[in-house]
Amino acid sequence: MKKILPILVLLAFAACSPKNPDYYVCAYVWPSCHDDSLAHKWLWADGEGEWEVIKQGDPRFEGHYQPKQPLWGYELDDDPQVVEKWIKTALKYGVNTFIYDWYWYNSPDGWSGPYLEDALDKGFLGAPSNRKMNFYIMYANHDVKYSYWNWHKWGADADSLLFNPRIGMVDWKKVVDRVITQYFHLPNYVKIDGCPVFAMFNADIFKQGFSCPEEAAEAMQYFRDEVCKAGFPGLHLQLTPGGGSDPSEKRQAKMKDNIELLGINSIAFYNMGGFDCDYEQHNENAVRMRNATDAAYDIPLFPTVSIGWDDTPRFPRKGEKHVTRFNQSPEVFAKYLQIAKEYADSHRDTQPPFIMINAWNEWVEGSYLLPDKVNGFGYLEAVHDVLHGKYEN
Repeated sequence: MKKILPILVLLAFAACSPKNPDYYVCAYVWPSCHDDSLAHKWLWADGEGEWEVIKQGDPRFEGHYQPKQPLWGYELDDDPQVVEKWIKTALKYGVNTFIYDWYWYNSPDGWSGPYLEDALDKGFLGAPSNRKMNFYIMYANHDVKYSYWNWHKWGADADSLLFNPRIGMVDWKKVVDRVITQYFHLPNYVKIDGCPVFAMFNADIFKQGFSCPEEAAEAMQYFRDEVCKAGFPGLHLQLTPGGGSDPSEKRQAKMKDNIELLGINSIAFYNMGGFDCDYEQHNENAVRMRNATDAAYDIPLFPTVSIGWDDTPRFPRKGEKHVTRFNQSPEVFAKYLQIAKEYADSHRDTQPPFIMINAWNEWVEGSYLLPDKVNGFGYLEAVHDVLHGKYEN
């Protein structure tokens, strides 16, 4: 039986949403396009972050759209004026929540700390209209091999670990203090029933930072206790895995163990899962997996819709079988966003109406709402069409 979130949650959400009172329309933000000190040292020395790699995207087959061409140019995501434009555009078309990827890594030289944080701290929180946009963070605790984010620089060392997300209790306490102090108290930080939402990418890697599962559970309980000490009724822990998949019995058992051990409160996939080169089939796969996952667990699942997939700029060996290249359009995206909306509507008695979109700006993975030189504002207009009716400029 599903755990039912209080009806008060739904009323609170409707009251605080800045532009769209009926749904939390959430777009993931990949904060890689600025000059981060750790990234500058190990990955992107040109001073513009991952634009360095994105600009080097090359066509791998006839008709392959690479490199991607942002309509507004290669703007830096830690610039408050750039993010101000993002906020005004997002709200205009119906996106009212940004979910910022947030990192804490150990690097090869012994350094440990946050990564790519300036996009949020300087860009978003420095934008004059930031309080009009809801936000929360997704702790993106995944491994980074040397070649993952810049194979042009490190291609010969593909299998060695560059950034390690496994941290023990000493660093975990720093993370807890940082996110509570810097973000949770902000009025536009998303809260469910008063509980700040903290999304986490990988529960297994989180557990690997501790000596045993029980210690990992104690670490998460420490987080919950500190959140309560800070004046909140609790923590809403959201698991945000990379993509949906058919929940086999083995996978179900593992997920249920993690839900129970860590007290996970909801699931929201980062990518919708079920990849297929045919975007229509990709979506059909994702809808099937979404429904199967929803049936498998007794906590809320929030629906995700992706724009597509093309991460060839990161990987020299990838080609046409790895890229969304059939039936991809704002119109097809709108069709499946409507299905996600209907899912949210059908679950209003058990969970607040969240709709997740991958992504706001995943240029290097070919999944972005921001306007480009091929589709213009087409994907943003699709969001408006589904949420508010046909967009008219």
